[in-house]
Amino acid sequence: MREIQSRTGLAVRTFTPERPAGLPPVLLVHGFGSHGRQDWVATGIAAALADAGREVFVPDLRGHGDSPAPASAAAAGAPALAAELVAVLDEAGVTGFDVVGYSLGARLSWELPAAAPDRVGRTVLGGLGPGEPFEAVDVPALHRAVAGDAEPADPFTAMIAGMIGAHGDRAAGLAVCVEGLRATPFAPRSWAGSTPPLFVVGADDMMTRGIERVVALAEGAELVTVPGQHHEVLAGEAFRRTVLEALAG
Repeated sequence: MREIQSRTGLAVRTFTPERPAGLPPVLLVHGFGSHGRQDWVATGIAAALADAGREVFVPDLRGHGDSPAPASAAAAGAPALAAELVAVLDEAGVTGFDVVGYSLGARLSWELPAAAPDRVGRTVLGGLGPGEPFEAVDVPALHRAVAGDAEPADPFTAMIAGMIGAHGDRAAGLAVCVEGLRATPFAPRSWAGSTPPLFVVGADDMMTRGIERVVALAEGAELVTVPGQHHEVLAGEAFRRTVLEALAG
């Protein structure tokens, strides 16, 4: 594994296979409040793909992990985050690529065929919810809470503030991410890719309820259910096996 800082400023881990399989590189996109090392390195998924002969890119999204905080909400909106992922691959000289995203990473991966036309191949969307999870957040109250001022009166905003606050000095940047994502809500209309995606959800994941509506927007897409709740799926053998099978040559 090699760790670099891309020209975008994002921290990126790369895995180079000892025996290349002659297949496109794989981009792995982590979830909100997480980072690439937690979602893809610690779970063994990045190494398993490299062992299968794939070059693997594992960036930390802006405001997450070792990447810098967004300078503004506009820089943390879904289009901007997706564009930065494409820029990481551009810098590495990658043309076509496969992608696996989980939760927020899946939401951003849905955007990639439009952000990188004719470059996205096989796509695995894990833990994707059918709507915008931050739609009900009171953004000004969230920023006040993260800054140590008044607790939000709204229970949902208070819950998000508590989750973000646990990240210490990264909390303010994550609050900006919430603001940016809320301003660019997930409202899928059609799949822009040429290859139908594979959706993977946990059997006990309440956050993905109603995902069938999104699956129906991508002709030929498949939906696979694996054991676990939202935060359990990534570490499960069933998810790792499903990813490897979906991306196999």
